[in-house]
Amino acid sequence: MVQHLLSTYPGRFELSVSCTTRAPRGQEVDGREYYFISREDFEQKIQEGAFIEHEQVYEGLYYGTLYSEIDRIQSKGAVPIFDVDVKGGIHLERIFGDKALSIFVCPPSIEELSRRLHSRGDTSEEMIQKRLAKASIEMEDAKEFDIQLVNDNLSSAFQQLEKIIDTYFPQSHPKD
Repeated sequence: MVQHLLSTYPGRFELSVSCTTRAPRGQEVDGREYYFISREDFEQKIQEGAFIEHEQVYEGLYYGTLYSEIDRIQSKGAVPIFDVDVKGGIHLERIFGDKALSIFVCPPSIEELSRRLHSRGDTSEEMIQKRLAKASIEMEDAKEFDIQLVNDNLSSAFQQLEKIIDTYFPQSHPKD
């Protein structure tokens, strides 16, 4: 979804790259998908107040959004897109209020999410089970977001997302 927004609205939006203490998966590159840092460095940044939001999403695994990422993106005149967990999204919604649009993207079912995670082939069975358990709980928090978008068919979900963005950011749609 995020990549679709970035390619559909070039220059208008930019991904805020989150920090994490987990190891890179597959072809992930430091500074592109995440800033991969040590737990010690992450905890130091917490002490320094470097994060606008952060969570220990899974035991021992931190994720967070740096203030410096928001500054970097806004200095370019772009709108930051945050691809964060549910707690992070709720926290950002509370901070930004009406200046933000929060979209909860969810699978049509936990069973479908399981199928998708297994088909990717880049995550251990143990982590898949943790993610499925967490997703079940997170789906209860969908009501905290401005919009709930069910990703049951990717092209349909893309179309719905574009309609949402064109409504919320009418000046964003690229010229035809």
